Amino acid sequence: MSIKPLMDRIVIKVIEDTEQTSGGIFIPDSAKEKPQKGEVVAVGEGKFNENGEREPMDVKVGDVILYAKYAGTDIKMDGVEYKILSIKDALAIID
Repeated sequence: MSIKPLMDRIVIKVIEDTEQTSGGIFIPDSAKEKPQKGEVVAVGEGKFNENGEREPMDVKVGDVILYAKYAGTDIKMDGVEYKILSIKDALAIID
């Protein structure tokens, strides 16, 4: 099964932070913050502007991005966490 986002939406695979500190202490799920980093796995075609032309998307498949903390819709497919976001919720591309 694959997901194809519509308009100006993207699908990302959530990247979880490590569960262990550099000192070897394991962090329980209840103490973790929500992840805000993910890899783009699908990109919509972009929304239409006033002239009827599609606006180009700022990200591409394979980019690792930071996104707004409570943005998007969470989905799980084949045991993997994904999130569908509007492009406006993508804050930065990580090199």
